Amino acid sequence: MPTFEDLKVFTGNANPRLAEDICAYLGISLGACEVFKFSNDNTFVRILENIRERDVFLVQPIAAPVNDHIMELLIMIDAARRASAGRITAVVPYYAYGRSDKKDQPRVPITARLVANLISVAGADRLLTVDLHAGQIQGFFNIPVDELTTVPMLANYYADKGLTNLVVTAPDVGAAERADDTSKILDMPFAIVEKHRIGNEDRVESANVIGDVEGKTALIVDDEIGSGGTVIATAQALKKNGAGDIYCCVTHPVLSGRAVEVIENSEIKELVVTDTLPIPPEKMGSKIKVLSVAATLGEAIHRIHSGMSVGAMFE
Repeated sequence: MPTFEDLKVFTGNANPRLAEDICAYLGISLGACEVFKFSNDNTFVRILENIRERDVFLVQPIAAPVNDHIMELLIMIDAARRASAGRITAVVPYYAYGRSDKKDQPRVPITARLVANLISVAGADRLLTVDLHAGQIQGFFNIPVDELTTVPMLANYYADKGLTNLVVTAPDVGAAERADDTSKILDMPFAIVEKHRIGNEDRVESANVIGDVEGKTALIVDDEIGSGGTVIATAQALKKNGAGDIYCCVTHPVLSGRAVEVIENSEIKELVVTDTLPIPPEKMGSKIKVLSVAATLGEAIHRIHSGMSVGAMFE
């Protein structure tokens, strides 16, 4: 049986800075590999060092352009498998297509399950990810899945900030558990805003606020921010119900379309995100603050490699 004595970390083009920071935490060098496209738009991967019987971790969030980075990940997994890696862990800090986790309309796919199948068939032995959009996505995999959470890190940031008279707010029922966990760490109450999404469009209408927010500083908590529609609708509902300053924290900064402009012109004082996804310079607005998950992922990789409990990180 493989002993996995040597730990190797490689990255695609989705977020190489995060991979470098993970390696800095682990005290190792980033593995050498080539990942690029030929002129015919075909992706090519070549691992430039021996990984036979090694414990290999491939860092590749499914960032935009989403489909290109999925293909990079799959080809990297295949390359590692054919190079006789002892074990292959796909480190996917952001799992795209997570919203397509069920058939909520006639004749639609469950793309989150399809992507899970692709990763498994390519040859990954396990998945390491952060804050899936829906917990049931873990069940789409027939390989072990370790899902990390940024809730303690984000909550502690606001604890250190010293905000008083705070109410933690979920922008919809789906984020209620996350908001509840955050509120318990901060020892503050939480509220829920009803959300109504308009068809398949990135437009949201928020209605009733469940909980007392009048005169309080509100902290909106969610797993990701895309177009910003949900956050803006939530902020408007909170203001309508008498909330004071409004902050927001999410794990994954998708920031699609005009999201940064919308946030900059909104009531939100600060948007805290993590580096599970890279933020290009043109999208780095003045209200955005980035916290790194490199240490969290690095510690998880160390524990997986050493056969230690990953769940104990959050106990």
